[in-house]
Amino acid sequence: MHVLVLGGTTEARALAGLLHGRVRVTSSLAGRVASPRLPVGEVRIGGFGGVDGLVEWMAGHAVDAVIDATHPFAERISFNAARAAATAHVPLLALRRPGWVPGEGDDWRSVGSLEEAAKALDGLGDRVFLTTGRMGLAAFAACPQWFLVRSVDAPDAPTPARTEVLLDRGPFTLDGEREILARRRIDVVVTKDSGGAATAPKLTAAREAGVPVVVVRRPPVPEGVPVAATPEEAAAWVLR
Repeated sequence: MHVLVLGGTTEARALAGLLHGRVRVTSSLAGRVASPRLPVGEVRIGGFGGVDGLVEWMAGHAVDAVIDATHPFAERISFNAARAAATAHVPLLALRRPGWVPGEGDDWRSVGSLEEAAKALDGLGDRVFLTTGRMGLAAFAACPQWFLVRSVDAPDAPTPARTEVLLDRGPFTLDGEREILARRRIDVVVTKDSGGAATAPKLTAAREAGVPVVVVRRPPVPEGVPVAATPEEAAAWVLR
């Protein structure tokens, strides 16, 4: 049995580890990070060339099942995977870590896009901790605020005029996030609802400091695609 894991996430690496030695696993990474953490097993890096390219690759490599374990905001590849799997009549499962849920004391502002997040900054302060990754910063390019942009690799232009870049990779600690908010005098945090524990400490630090958080809602999983919440659930689906 050959399983294609569309990955790059912590969950995708864990899933590859659970399946390694039991079935053939190929993990596909988009190649957007310069030095990605590689899973065990076979790995391919780069795009497929859209739906037709993915269908052709699956047929040429005798893929029996596909797990979409991409980032919750990798909307294009998720919809391409759904269309390709339906065309090729290959079973597809989405592996999605649960989203974050606000708790008592949280001051969250939910928005539907990065553009809405930029508009939501009005009146929330001048110093922004932007943790949405290196892509999509054009949405904030016209904002007058000062931005601390944290990403694994250097962000793409255009960026806000007043920007400081912090190159770092999670998981992040609560003490580290507290220090960033205090030392950089952060007024507001902007994040995507990626879920999981690796980047969640900033939410706790913001709650403790009374700092509002603008949270970009994640796009929905393509209609009709079953969802697993953990690598263990996804592995059980494959092995069934």
